[in-house]
Amino acid sequence: MTETNPGKTPEIKSTQLDEQPTAVLRETVPMNALREFFGRAYQAVMTAAEQQQVQLAGPPFALYHGKPTDVVDVEAGFPVAAPLPWPGDQGGVTAGSLPSGRAMEAMHVGPYEKLPDTYGAITEKMRAEGLTPGNVMWEYYLTDPAAEPNPGAWKTLVVWPVA
Repeated sequence: MTETNPGKTPEIKSTQLDEQPTAVLRETVPMNALREFFGRAYQAVMTAAEQQQVQLAGPPFALYHGKPTDVVDVEAGFPVAAPLPWPGDQGGVTAGSLPSGRAMEAMHVGPYEKLPDTYGAITEKMRAEGLTPGNVMWEYYLTDPAAEPNPGAWKTLVVWPVA
């Protein structure tokens, strides 16, 4: 993971990912309803994990399928230590995974509204290296806004696999 100062272009690095099992809630959500969805999704996943004694294995994340427009196909949840032990759906929570393979990642420091700048920097780096962006990308939310009220200090790791 890399860090940068707020307002600066983030350092972008190439990384090799291993597949990571996840527990998620997936929906198609209007962009202006993402915060409500995230709160609901993270609570549902934590509740299901506790009920089924599943160990969470990382920070909350959101995985986006395709390029967001006014609406986005998104899954939100947590990495888990092992694939989910229950079949199908547990209160809307299902098994998922973060894919393996090559990806570009950057540490975004600052408010969520500035995330498009980080995505733009990653896109430029991919273009400069002759790479094609994958059709999914995700964000790990490393700072809890309830614990850190200053959006300028929020850290989000952006991960974008290469096609």
